[in-house]
Amino acid sequence: MTPEDAIVATADRIAELLQAGADPHTPLPGAEWTVGEAAAHLALAGKLMADIGAGEDRPYGDGTPSGLAAANRAALAVYPQRDPTVLGAEIADTARAFVGTTAGRSPREAVLTPMGPMDMATLGSYLLTHLLGHGYDIAVALRGPHMVNREVVAFTLPFMRLAMPRAVNADAAGHHACYLLRIARDRFAVTFTDGVPTVTDTPPRRPDCTIAIDPVAFLLLALGRWTAPTAMARAKVVVWGRKPWLRLRFPMLFTAP
Repeated sequence: MTPEDAIVATADRIAELLQAGADPHTPLPGAEWTVGEAAAHLALAGKLMADIGAGEDRPYGDGTPSGLAAANRAALAVYPQRDPTVLGAEIADTARAFVGTTAGRSPREAVLTPMGPMDMATLGSYLLTHLLGHGYDIAVALRGPHMVNREVVAFTLPFMRLAMPRAVNADAAGHHACYLLRIARDRFAVTFTDGVPTVTDTPPRRPDCTIAIDPVAFLLLALGRWTAPTAMARAKVVVWGRKPWLRLRFPMLFTAP
């Protein structure tokens, strides 16, 4: 599977859920949106990403989680479509449009996105992460199987690594610590210096806390769908190092994008 395959397959799975007699008024657990609103957001975001991938300038929010939330509310307010079948088709179509428009561009080409500048390869990772997060919510609300699995999570890591410094919150103020994350075969370090995180392939010093976490648990925890105690209770996390207690603080240092 390629990242492009993962984008299309995830969008198709969401479309299948939405075309199976889904009630657009079904609330999403733990969220303010309904299934119809989440699907409308995915359709709008898919078009936005496809336009950016095609080289268009599409300003959206200010790059912060709160700014993106405000932009999302404004966009939904002027987009009345809530029919799950129609929206599912749009989600699948815009995913294919993104893959098609980006096929001829260099993966290292820089673009400006709602989460700030990134290259084309990371933009694809961003789109996939976005689909997986909201697709998971829709699947849970409709009591269907979700589409988050170990293979597709690997393709979200370029975006997750980029987003971490941009999603750090006030709880990180003054924090000093070095974390090593082990996500299946992937490894990277997140080092905080006075509350500012730096993400690197290898830790610059001996890690204070090494966190080995199942890929699915990592993504759902990073996106705020699981809590740290939930992940620990499901035996998806193994922690060691000089300061293992930092495992519970780490996810609290970020606001999910």
